[in-house]
Amino acid sequence: MSACKRLLYLVKQRSVWTQVGRNVTTWSPVGAAFNAKPHRRLDLFEKNVGLFGVPELSCPAGFQAATKTALKNTQRLVQKACSCPSGAETVESFDQLSDGLCKVADLADFIKVAHPDPAFREAAEKTCIEIGTVVEKLNTNVELCRSLKNLLDNPNIVAQLDPDTRRVAELFMFDFEISGIHLDDKLRKEAVGLHVKLLDLNNEFLVGSHMPNRIARSAIPEHLHLQFASEGSFIQVGGLHADSPDDFVREIAYRIYLYPNADLMNCLEELLKCRHKLAKLVGYESFAHRALKGTMAKTPETVMSFLQLLTDKLSDRTAKDFKMMRGMKKKLNPRNAELMPWDHPYLSGVLRAERYNIEPSLYSPYLSLGACMEGLNNLFSQLYGVSLMSEHPSAGEVWSEDVRKLAVVHETEGLLGYIYCDFFHRADKPHQDCHFTIRGGRWCQETSQYQLPVVVLMLSLPHPSRSAPTLLTPGMMENLFHEMGHAMHSMLGRTRYQHVTGTRCATDFAEVPSILMEYFATDYRVISQFARHYETGQPLPESMVARLCESKKVCGAADTQLQIFYAVLDQIYHSKPQNCSTTDILKDMQQKFYGLPYTPNTAWQLRFSHLIGYGAKYYSYLMSRAVASMVWKQCFVQDPLNRDMGERYRREMLAHGGAKEPMLMVEGMLQKRPTIEDFVDALVSELNPNFETFIMDSES
Repeated sequence: MSACKRLLYLVKQRSVWTQVGRNVTTWSPVGAAFNAKPHRRLDLFEKNVGLFGVPELSCPAGFQAATKTALKNTQRLVQKACSCPSGAETVESFDQLSDGLCKVADLADFIKVAHPDPAFREAAEKTCIEIGTVVEKLNTNVELCRSLKNLLDNPNIVAQLDPDTRRVAELFMFDFEISGIHLDDKLRKEAVGLHVKLLDLNNEFLVGSHMPNRIARSAIPEHLHLQFASEGSFIQVGGLHADSPDDFVREIAYRIYLYPNADLMNCLEELLKCRHKLAKLVGYESFAHRALKGTMAKTPETVMSFLQLLTDKLSDRTAKDFKMMRGMKKKLNPRNAELMPWDHPYLSGVLRAERYNIEPSLYSPYLSLGACMEGLNNLFSQLYGVSLMSEHPSAGEVWSEDVRKLAVVHETEGLLGYIYCDFFHRADKPHQDCHFTIRGGRWCQETSQYQLPVVVLMLSLPHPSRSAPTLLTPGMMENLFHEMGHAMHSMLGRTRYQHVTGTRCATDFAEVPSILMEYFATDYRVISQFARHYETGQPLPESMVARLCESKKVCGAADTQLQIFYAVLDQIYHSKPQNCSTTDILKDMQQKFYGLPYTPNTAWQLRFSHLIGYGAKYYSYLMSRAVASMVWKQCFVQDPLNRDMGERYRREMLAHGGAKEPMLMVEGMLQKRPTIEDFVDALVSELNPNFETFIMDSES
């Protein structure tokens, strides 16, 4: 393209977006920033400040320099931690040590999956490995452990520590213990060997769980070939095709994608054996007992009681849901009416759509990305006195030109931190929505200032078109609110130690702030403040919001029961060895905790990638939802924009990160300690009609 044509093209693009801008002149600055196309940088002489403003990271080689600096500081801080007098200064040294490594490792952990340049990804991967190796050595450093043990073994010193410092010291000691620090040399070496082996097995399983399966083209009917990717004489199946209206396509995808891979099966079996062996070696009854220490649930027995009671309370509703699905399948396909596992996601969606007419395209024009960001800004302003302010990143600060930077500013406390919004789809970018901590918040004794937290929110939204901004489906909007819940957990926390900053807390508590945001995202009093048509400015009708809320309850019991099945499977895999295959366990648990028949020659567990990051903790989603439901109903359902309640929520739950026992935070918010029965009742009550539709009509 010639320079003249390129200039003409840019002028045309600008005129298109000026016209769109005229339609939405009422957007706030943050809304306008997300509904506009990003501007290309034209200042070729602006200094490259490096990724996230880290000067070394202006090029891939900078990771090596940053790693070298971090490791040099590590040596100094290890010596300081080992030599300083026992007390709060010891814990402070440990936290500085952790912070120095995390600031490089966490950043690298993000860049290795998100940066479009392979050279940056490769350099970041090397940094992750190098720092991971150092962390493993530190966790088995006897002298370092002894300095902490001397502190915790001295009642007089412990009595002088504030609660946060004592908890952080205990958490650091827990890290030592699970690494086998207390074992003799021979057993400690065995523990280190198991740790190293598990790193490889975890990676192998994670990669393998997402690999497609393939089958000869001749094995499936020719008219279905176009439904799948082709690879020479093979058909490649990379997912379950759960939304396909064709029963046969869903069945083929299910049978092929879940067909057992012998190598991956061996990997999973070995991984579970190693986890159990390591847990036993360091003094736990099972891997689940080790994983659940410090959580709300505390023990596998409590988790299983929760899942069993929830199953019992849902059984009648689940049976009704499956009956409805069978009826719909018979209606759609009278010749093959048996309900199978590949039918559940599709038929529940059909039933929701038929009953409530919730076609996403009807909602999207009201949910431009800018509108949703404006809604979040309004919500945070009213609840916490916090504003989201769009900032123009410096040269080299972000990894893609469509990444937006937000400063989070409190009306009296000032700047709280930064959120980088990597919202748009691009090649080689993970398709999952997630939150990354890049830098944790902590009080810096050395500078007498608070180290501001920095996070990234990653989504995979469609790019804006020439004629319209990015438009979100209701599901995309809820995901945005969910991930922003994690971000505000990081921003509003003001922990003294970065080891427990923001989302660095018990897994079954970490999802509470994000799930709670989903309730705000479906309340009309919140939605009415921002959801309006991007062209006409018309508000989203209240009746459409009510339909959307009620539709979620259709087949809700069956959907919950499926999650219970996954959580039970995770618990059983991480309990004592069962002396049978993972597939035999799956068959048994599927029959007891799900109800739809097992399909021979399938191994769903080989696609259960959550076994890596959420081993023995998959139940956390359900328990966090129960807590979020209780907080919503007790504290926000009467007035979701109540400032006093927002401040109480920040004070009791968000401010502490992981510095306070999770159940104590829940108790502080609810003014009572909930029981397992309370958790179960909260989840069951969500399925009752009109739970979420507490809307303005009901107040008149």
